[in-house]
Amino acid sequence: MAKKLWGGRFKKPIDKDFESFQKSIGYDHELAKYDVYHSLIHVQALVYAKVLTNAEAKKLTAALKGILSQIEKGAFVYDPDSEDIHTEIQNRLEAKAKSAALKLHSFRSRNDMVAFDEQFYCYDQAGRILGLIADINNKAIPQLAGKYPKEHIVGYTHTQRAQVVSFAEYMNSFAFMLHADFKRIYGFKQGLKVSLGAGALAGSFIKKADYDRAIKSVLNAGFIGTAGNSLHNVSARDFIIEFMAALAILQMHISRMAEDLILYSTKEFDFLDLPEEFCTGSSLMPHKKNPDFLELARGYSGRIYGNLVSILTTMKGLPLTYNRDMQLDKEPLFSSVETVKDELNILAKFIPGIKLNKAAVGKALEDESLYATELAEYLVSKGVAFKTAHEIVGRLIRFAEDKKIKIKGIGDSELKAFSAHLNKQVIRKVFDPVFACATKRSIKRK
Repeated sequence: MAKKLWGGRFKKPIDKDFESFQKSIGYDHELAKYDVYHSLIHVQALVYAKVLTNAEAKKLTAALKGILSQIEKGAFVYDPDSEDIHTEIQNRLEAKAKSAALKLHSFRSRNDMVAFDEQFYCYDQAGRILGLIADINNKAIPQLAGKYPKEHIVGYTHTQRAQVVSFAEYMNSFAFMLHADFKRIYGFKQGLKVSLGAGALAGSFIKKADYDRAIKSVLNAGFIGTAGNSLHNVSARDFIIEFMAALAILQMHISRMAEDLILYSTKEFDFLDLPEEFCTGSSLMPHKKNPDFLELARGYSGRIYGNLVSILTTMKGLPLTYNRDMQLDKEPLFSSVETVKDELNILAKFIPGIKLNKAAVGKALEDESLYATELAEYLVSKGVAFKTAHEIVGRLIRFAEDKKIKIKGIGDSELKAFSAHLNKQVIRKVFDPVFACATKRSIKRK
């Protein structure tokens, strides 16, 4: 059985079922790297506090860097009997650094360590997610849009055909969604302070100046410092909630993109052909090409929303300061982070492989109702009041529907009965995707 960081006041051994129930090593090993950094800083702080000798610190630092090297190489294998990641690393140090390791836990608590670890994890993972978003916005979406710079597509409101938009502008709408996510997560990362020195709740015997020197000697990172209020530091998980809220919004945008791409790749639309290396087939129906990646990305929204709600619910009624309930914040956090990273990583490869079906889109763009707004606006440019123009075009569309004819097929004399400004030449000019998009001047297009 692995050693524990506590137990002196207990007479009875821990119940085996309860021991299994309360262990967190099965998931908090994800924090191993950050826990090592906490210990590297603490070692130096203990030297300045004259608890560790330079020789002891050298031995501990070498052992910690050895563990860190294993973690970075993916060779770190934890002992499933360890209670948590803090215990796991402490036991490894005792095996390597002997008596020096027994001093390491002086003036610190797992309450302080886990707050530091989770803050550092969120800071680090936010940076990774920012990089993945940037890959999509700076490479994947421009690559796809660049293949079809002059193509157009049907734009929808209420899932009904609305107006013509350029395909590049359509894809750029998703880039704008992701850019909003980028700014939100970047702001979170910039505002996040990774703190230590809070002890169990009341602070540490080690001076702030010694911690500051230790931090600078190990990482020299401006985002790491000492706790402003020790009680708040060990009990607050606002930073996790804020991060997961940003991830939930990002997931919502991913899901909306997935829904569009699923819909437009159906035979009923046939606007898009999805890259088959991200699709699967049917065990029964040989013809199927299912958009499984997109469906899973859409489906994971429920889990990521649920992860956020689970932490909010856990935290809503906790008294100060640390409570063991807070151990349960890790799995939802890790789940959301890893899911979003996986989705963004695949999206960066998925998006450039999308193909626009020009024939199907071209046929859809023949729908004359798509140009109704442009026709009304043309009449406005000739001095007709918009309300009147709106009514004229509406009656013209209804006339064509009742007669089962195209507006382009209506003669000049009949068109002039609706408005003196209408004729076949005007209709041909206005009922054109290039013209329709060119009249929209509020958008600065590249």
